[in-house]
Amino acid sequence: MSIGILGKKLGMSQFFDDEGRSIPVTVIEAGPCRITQLKNEASDGYSAVQIGFGEIREKLVNKPAKGHLAKSGSDPLRHLREYRVDGVEGLELGAAITVTAFEAGQKVDVSGDTIGRGFAGWQKRHGFSRGPMSHGSKNHREPGSTGAGTTPGRVYPGKRMAGRYGGKQITTRGLTILKVDAERNLLVVKGSVPGKPGALLDIRPAKRVGSKVAT
Repeated sequence: MSIGILGKKLGMSQFFDDEGRSIPVTVIEAGPCRITQLKNEASDGYSAVQIGFGEIREKLVNKPAKGHLAKSGSDPLRHLREYRVDGVEGLELGAAITVTAFEAGQKVDVSGDTIGRGFAGWQKRHGFSRGPMSHGSKNHREPGSTGAGTTPGRVYPGKRMAGRYGGKQITTRGLTILKVDAERNLLVVKGSVPGKPGALLDIRPAKRVGSKVAT
């Protein structure tokens, strides 16, 4: 049963197919992850699997986390993630999950945090056009009108304005795995995924094949 796996983005490269065409790809170091907890209907009210990824120094883990990880015999781990499943039969506490759970040609959904760009203006955040740059214009990078006058006398919620840009979780759906390197724990995925190099990624078997959407 393929649950999912955690990994980190290494960067983008290119992959050449049999016809010599260049395909943009993302290289992901995925796993190995450790099963740190199994939940079932009887004890927790639902079935789920918790996995951990990323080694961390023991001094950086608090006592409750150490006790939790000790139950599965795991070393200190930086990231923990839970996956809902129909049942936990056949899964073993402390077992390793590696890239061998995936295969070339498989579709996956990849979640991660986009690159945070801080406070950004209208042009950068929403792609607004700038104003005139000459003839006495004073609205080079201003937003223009933000609403009507006396009625309604306020700015409607949801109006596209300056503010925080990036730094939120999105999911890119239906990406194709082009190569699985079990020796180096690598997945080569067609296209781009959220985040910058080193960012944490959550890779799961695709629920549906479709376009890229944000969640």
